[in-house]
Amino acid sequence: MTETTQTHMTPPEDPYGAYRPSSPEFRAAMDALRGLRQDLFHEAFAYRPLPRREPTGPLTRRLTGRRREYATWRSHALIAAGGLLALFSAWVDGEGTTTAVVCGLLALAPVLLTLVRPVGAFWLSLLSTTLVAAIGTAWSNWPWLPGSFISHLVVLTVVAVRTRPRTAAWMWLLTALYGFIADTAFGWGHYSNNVAPMLVTSAIALLAVTVWHIRRQAQQEVTAQQTVTAHERSRRTLLEERTTIARELHDVVAHHMSVVAIQAEAAPYRVENPPEELEKAFATIRENAVAALTELRRVLGVVRAEDYEAPDAPQPTLAELDALLANVREAGLEVEKVVTGAVRELPQGVELSAYRIVQEALSNTLRHAPGAGARVEIGYVLGGLGLRVVNGPPPNPSLVKPSPGAGHGITGMRERVSMLNGEMTADPTEQGGYEVTVFLPVPAAGEVGA
Repeated sequence: MTETTQTHMTPPEDPYGAYRPSSPEFRAAMDALRGLRQDLFHEAFAYRPLPRREPTGPLTRRLTGRRREYATWRSHALIAAGGLLALFSAWVDGEGTTTAVVCGLLALAPVLLTLVRPVGAFWLSLLSTTLVAAIGTAWSNWPWLPGSFISHLVVLTVVAVRTRPRTAAWMWLLTALYGFIADTAFGWGHYSNNVAPMLVTSAIALLAVTVWHIRRQAQQEVTAQQTVTAHERSRRTLLEERTTIARELHDVVAHHMSVVAIQAEAAPYRVENPPEELEKAFATIRENAVAALTELRRVLGVVRAEDYEAPDAPQPTLAELDALLANVREAGLEVEKVVTGAVRELPQGVELSAYRIVQEALSNTLRHAPGAGARVEIGYVLGGLGLRVVNGPPPNPSLVKPSPGAGHGITGMRERVSMLNGEMTADPTEQGGYEVTVFLPVPAAGEVGA
């Protein structure tokens, strides 16, 4: 005999009733009620102090010392001023009586409460309006007496600023409902009411706050998008520079591998009656060199750009630096070359990187300091090669135009230096120019294979 266990799914508990129809109108109404509960009822009196604002405005940022410290409390002072205005209005309307003072304090309390418990201040404002209407004297201003009118407007505006647009809409609807009930049920004996002025004035204030919220959110989204875009642009620039370096080094590596293959093929013919093992060893070396060249060409195909064209001439070295300086002088840049130390042949990768670094530094001088002089120093030192390219300030800074590619050259130079485990600094000089200093280590002949 086999027992069968049946599992019954229990529907989730619905806080608004056991039956929940699938009508979209009903779901929209339930979502709206949940939003009302979340915005104005859930933790309505939670402690949320108004933070101080840093002086970032065009006027406040110029303040220093104690004045700058006081400027951070400007929002609190503005709200307190609104509360004092409501207090003064209630005191004047009541002609300075004890009742007028009480009404003024009742109008001041919800405004001050917005500094620490904004949503609770709205409910206190409705309660304060009721109490002031009950103890105050007004035959025309109903249900908001002058002090309560100002107080409630200030509370609506501050709470809307400190919350979100949906909360502002709920507060306006509840204010309209309060005014309708107060005028319908308790408005007898009064010549007129001020429900319409309250709704119109508060609607304008809340609309302005909502537009401010939307504009601020849009600015934040634009700022975040610009940050992401700048990060992606920087990352793409870095990848492009690395791809360029890889394409240039391909020619260097391919040249060395070709030499290995040719020497391995010709070596057996230089020895009379070479052993069979030696011939096999050289044949293996040549096969491996040819295979490495094939794989290297495949790697070049991966990093090759769509518009890439193979160079007609070998990659440049420091021997071609004089030709580069001549071209720069023809472009209008006065450049001086100084070489110190014993000139010697360096690894081709080091010479190529040194040539490109000097080329990019001089290009930056032409771009950012037209008309300024430059100096190129090359130092052959023990253990490496030192480079220093420094230019003076531009004679006419107003002629310098912003370059969309600014910063890409520095990125490429740093990548080349990092590839060779070197060191680089690029900083402005005290005279207003710019200086690039590089050291490229060159291992000794015995350390290359280590």
